[in-house]
Amino acid sequence: MSVSDFRSDTVTKPTPSMMHAMSCADLGDDVFGDDPTVNRLEALAAQITGKEKALFVPSGTMGNQIAIRVHTRPGDEVLVEESSHTFLYEGGGIAALSLAQTWPLRNERGLPSINQIQQALRPDDPHCPRSSLLCLENTHNRYGGRVVPLDEMEEVSGFARKSGLRIHLDGARIFHAHVHADIPVSAYAACADSMMFCLSKGLCAPVGSMLVGTDEFIASARRMRKMFGGGMRQAGILAAAGLISLEEMVGRLEKDHARAKTLAEALSPLPGIDLTPKDVHTNIVLLNLRPEELPSTVQTAQDLIQRLLEEDVAAFMFGDRVVRLVTHKDVGDADVERAIRAFQKILLSKSA
Repeated sequence: MSVSDFRSDTVTKPTPSMMHAMSCADLGDDVFGDDPTVNRLEALAAQITGKEKALFVPSGTMGNQIAIRVHTRPGDEVLVEESSHTFLYEGGGIAALSLAQTWPLRNERGLPSINQIQQALRPDDPHCPRSSLLCLENTHNRYGGRVVPLDEMEEVSGFARKSGLRIHLDGARIFHAHVHADIPVSAYAACADSMMFCLSKGLCAPVGSMLVGTDEFIASARRMRKMFGGGMRQAGILAAAGLISLEEMVGRLEKDHARAKTLAEALSPLPGIDLTPKDVHTNIVLLNLRPEELPSTVQTAQDLIQRLLEEDVAAFMFGDRVVRLVTHKDVGDADVERAIRAFQKILLSKSA
């Protein structure tokens, strides 16, 4: 029996139409700007996001780190939300690649407040680093795929710009926000000077992300992509799948959201699970565990994940007492039902 894999939407396989497009893609040398398929993908990404230009990069992490490098200079300070991907999960890239330091801001909404930003801004003093960049994230991974409301983003970004900060948006799953809120991706992108979004998560491409911004920004980003080792030559074989992502895969994301909601509603009443279904906006379900209500043999996230694997359900540990489930194209209704049955068996059985 195959495993129902809820670890991440990065595990998605390319669709048949992607495989066909990849097999017959028109190719050239992208480092020379000669790959027509990459050029088509970049033009489409710029059009959808309302930005002047776009750049195809191998990964979301590279896209974020290129943007930070372009927006800062050594010794600068980058304001980040404490639980953001750029701060927690990119290998210390801000320090290693941009020689900048971070000021993490704690906020349970996933979006720093104006007051927090104001308090973090450095004075014009040679003793202090220069506050130069604010990094935002939408949807927010560590807050369970929460969609940060557009009006809140606009308010914060407006203040940041008036304060002299540039803004980069980690929009890895921005199309999930678009589908949930029925707001154009371009409206979110307008809140930032640059934005990255992933093709390889819910949009199902095997590889790749897009970085968008002004002509000048992308020209600098292209130079950084080369420096970081991201020039991929005949990259159209990958960009062909990315075109299918944008043309065919966005509309189906609502199915992933509905399945995540079904999971949340079924799992929230179980003993030892702290979960509010209304907080599940998109395709991520975070289960906070209450050990005092759990069976004695299932006291940690690792314990629970191991038991789930025995029931052919794969989940992801997001902390000692947090389990993450992510819905995507390659888990259907039957997989959701299997996951629900597995949780019920583990958490309701007296012999667990």
